[in-house]
Amino acid sequence: MLAKVHSGAVYGVDAYPVEIEVNAGHGEPCVVIVGLPDTAVKESKDRVHTAITNSGFRPHVGRTTINLAPADIKKEGPCFDLPIAIGILATQGHIPADPVGQYAMIGELALSGAVRRVKGVLPIALSVRRQGLRGLLVPAENAEEAAVVKGLEVYPVRNLREAADFIAGKLAVTAHEVDLEDIFTASSDGEEDFADVKGQEQAKRAVEIAVAGGHNLLMIGPPGTGKTMLARRIASVLPPMLLEEALEATKIHSIAGTLATHQALIARRPFRSPHHTISDAGLLGGGAHPMPGEVSLAHRGVLFLDELPEFHRNVLEVLRQPLEDGSVTISRAAATVTFPCQFMLVAAMNPCSCGYYGDPKRECRCTPNQIQNYRNRISGPLLDRIDLHVEVPAIRYQDLAAVAPGESSAAIRERVQAARRVQQARFKSLRKIHNNAGMRSREIQKFCPLPSDAQDMLKMAITELNFSARAYDRILKVARTIADLEHSETIASHHVQEAIQYRTLDRQLWV
Repeated sequence: MLAKVHSGAVYGVDAYPVEIEVNAGHGEPCVVIVGLPDTAVKESKDRVHTAITNSGFRPHVGRTTINLAPADIKKEGPCFDLPIAIGILATQGHIPADPVGQYAMIGELALSGAVRRVKGVLPIALSVRRQGLRGLLVPAENAEEAAVVKGLEVYPVRNLREAADFIAGKLAVTAHEVDLEDIFTASSDGEEDFADVKGQEQAKRAVEIAVAGGHNLLMIGPPGTGKTMLARRIASVLPPMLLEEALEATKIHSIAGTLATHQALIARRPFRSPHHTISDAGLLGGGAHPMPGEVSLAHRGVLFLDELPEFHRNVLEVLRQPLEDGSVTISRAAATVTFPCQFMLVAAMNPCSCGYYGDPKRECRCTPNQIQNYRNRISGPLLDRIDLHVEVPAIRYQDLAAVAPGESSAAIRERVQAARRVQQARFKSLRKIHNNAGMRSREIQKFCPLPSDAQDMLKMAITELNFSARAYDRILKVARTIADLEHSETIASHHVQEAIQYRTLDRQLWV
C-alpha cells in the first residue's frame, strides 16, 4: 500500500515542499530511505520503528520503501521523523490515508513516541501556507513560532499517538493562535535605557546620528569609559520592528536554532556581540551544510564588535562585502545559499594596546610603533565603511556624581523616528534604499546638494586631511542625517563640519 505525506525542508532562509512517499510491500523485513537523505534522515528508520512500537502500534513486517521528493536535493535533519511515521501507519491501515494528504507535518520523534522541537519551523510554515494545505502539525514547543503565519491552521502535537488520532478523527486538537500585538508590546519591556549613562554627551550624539541614518559607528576610548554600555543601549533607540522585519529575523534565528522554547517571534531588534576569537565561518556563516553566522543573526538589528583590533585580521576583512551588499553568499560544492545581513555595525576599541594613550590621568606604556601596529590591525578599507568614529574619553567625577538621570531612550527614539520618517518619504520610490546609509553615488548626488560655503569646507577637508573617495561619500551621508534630525531640507555648512569631526581615524589627529 502507498501513502503520501506532505512536509518541508529549509534551503537558505526559505523552505521548499517535500513529499514523502511510503510504500509497504512484501519481502525481507527492511526499511529503505531514498531521495538523498543525510545521516540523520537515514537514522530516522530506527527512531521511527521504536516510536511506533512504544506508541502501541504494530510495526510493518516486510519491505518498506520511503522516498523523499524532490529526489535531487539533499535532505537534512530529524524533522522528517513524524511524517515518515504517519506514512507508515497509513500504509498499515492504522489511520485512513485520505486525511493524511490534507496536512503537512514536521517533528523529531523520541524513542518513546514523544514529538520533539525542530529548527526551521517558520519558513516551513510559510511554505505550507503557499501550498494551500488544510493545516500543519508541529511539535507543541514550536507551535507559537508556526502560529505567527496567519491564514494557516497550526496543530500542536505532543506525541505520535496524539498525531495519529487527530488525523484519524478520534481526537480533537485546537489550532494554536498567537496575538502579535501582545508579542510586540511585551518585547518593549525591560530594555536598557540611555538614562543610565552618565556624561558622554558627544558619544550619545554620535549614537543618535548613527541610528537615525542607519550608519556604522566606531567608538574609541580607554577602558571603563562606557563604550560597551552605550553599545548595549543602541537597540533601545532603534525604531520598533515591523512585522515583515520581525518575520525576516525570526526565519534566520529559527534556521540557526537560537529561538527559545515557545518563542513566537523576534519582536525586538537583535543585538549580537560575538567574542573576538570567533572564526570567519562563525561570523559570516558556513559549514558543510551552510548555516547563518553572526552577521545574519544580527539582521535588522545591531552587530557589536568589542575590542575590534583583537579580532583576527581575516575575520574583519570578510566583513567588507556584507557591509556593502547587505547579504552574504556561501558557496559549497553541494549548494550555494544567500543569507540577508542588513545590520548596523557598532565597534569599540582602545586607543592603544594598554588602553591609556591620551588619558590625562594615566600614563601610556606603549611605544609609538606599538600604537601604530595596534591601529593597523584595522585596515583602511574597513575603516572607510564605518561612517562615524567618535572618541569616548574618561568620565569626569562631576558626571559620575550627578544625581539627575541622563536623557531617556524614549526621547532619543522619538527624534530618530522623526528623521527615519523623513528618509522613508525621500526614498519611497526606491525599493532597496530605506535610510541615508543605503544611498549610492546616484542618490548622494540627487539628495545631498551642498551650498557654496559647505562645498568650500568639504573641499578643504578632503584636500588637507587626505580623505578617500569613500570617506567623502560617508561625510555627505552623515551630513544628510544631521540635517534630517534638525528637520532641514538643505545641508548647511555646520552639518558638514560636524560630519567631518566624526572621521577621527581618517584625520590622523588622534595620534
